[in-house]
Amino acid sequence: MKEAMLYDKLKEGKVKCNLCNHRCLISPSKKGICAVRENRAGTLYSLVYGSAVSTNVDPIEKKPLFHFLPGSRSYSIATVGCNFKCLHCQNSEISQIPRDHDRIIGKNYGCKEIVEDALNCNCKSISYTYTEPTIFFEYAYDTAKLAHKEGIKNVFVTNGYMTSETLKTIGPYLDAANVDLKAFSDDFYKDICGAKLNFILDSIRLMKELGVWVEVTTLIIPRLNDREDELQKIAEFIKEVGEEIPWHVSAFYPTYKLLDYPRTPAKTLHTAREIGLNAGLRYVYCGNIPGDEGENTYCYNCKELLIERQGYLISKNRVKDDLCPACGVKIDGIDL
Repeated sequence: MKEAMLYDKLKEGKVKCNLCNHRCLISPSKKGICAVRENRAGTLYSLVYGSAVSTNVDPIEKKPLFHFLPGSRSYSIATVGCNFKCLHCQNSEISQIPRDHDRIIGKNYGCKEIVEDALNCNCKSISYTYTEPTIFFEYAYDTAKLAHKEGIKNVFVTNGYMTSETLKTIGPYLDAANVDLKAFSDDFYKDICGAKLNFILDSIRLMKELGVWVEVTTLIIPRLNDREDELQKIAEFIKEVGEEIPWHVSAFYPTYKLLDYPRTPAKTLHTAREIGLNAGLRYVYCGNIPGDEGENTYCYNCKELLIERQGYLISKNRVKDDLCPACGVKIDGIDL
């Protein structure tokens, strides 16, 4: 255990956690919504510090990040727990185990060990992913500081529900983030995730202000968030924050508690991509349909094919010094 960051001690032994926008008020011997932060005698503790449930070396494209160190490997790590209760969670066996089964599992894995292993695996970044990195913030924060000293970049794959205090604290060490913008509907966030939309929008804006490279992912679920008017609103919001922000529109497959919803047709993703491009976004990608042309990067100025992908693998990258070889325009991203 480790004493938590970003919380207030209140009267009667209660504490207020300021890590995410639930801002849980936690009584003694109780836990927050994430079920991995506990009030013990008026002190808030992280129950997952140094306790990794999943580690892996992934292509950075799996995050997905297409404009951040493309073709590189990212050392990926997670603990159990989440501050959302998404009915379609693809990693529910680890994200929901503290809530569903009242269990904390994982192996002892120190921050220094993570950085050493990332270096040994020739990873250019460490991704805090699979579950929500906000809920293991202290672990990620301490690791990120060590990683930066070694020249390793840090990535959050996140639902975006962290507070501004949290983002400003990690900001100096956070290089990139892929944010799930799951829908543009308060009802969706309330009923499917147990959250509120506006806080995610605020986080995306603040990340941009802090200089974090941001990409956005929307998993499109038939009958829940696939209306064209809603996709239009998402595209317009991203454009408002920055036309250079890549938008990944991905196909849903039935999982966890949404087993009675169908897979997303490829046509729906193609429509979403067209909506995004017509709204003025420079880069819109189709995910979970390997071999689709929507996986590729094209020059937003002259439409030249620049980076060709098959799933998470790059077969061709024609970008030189971040420039399009055909027209010379700068292609947005980090070390393309």
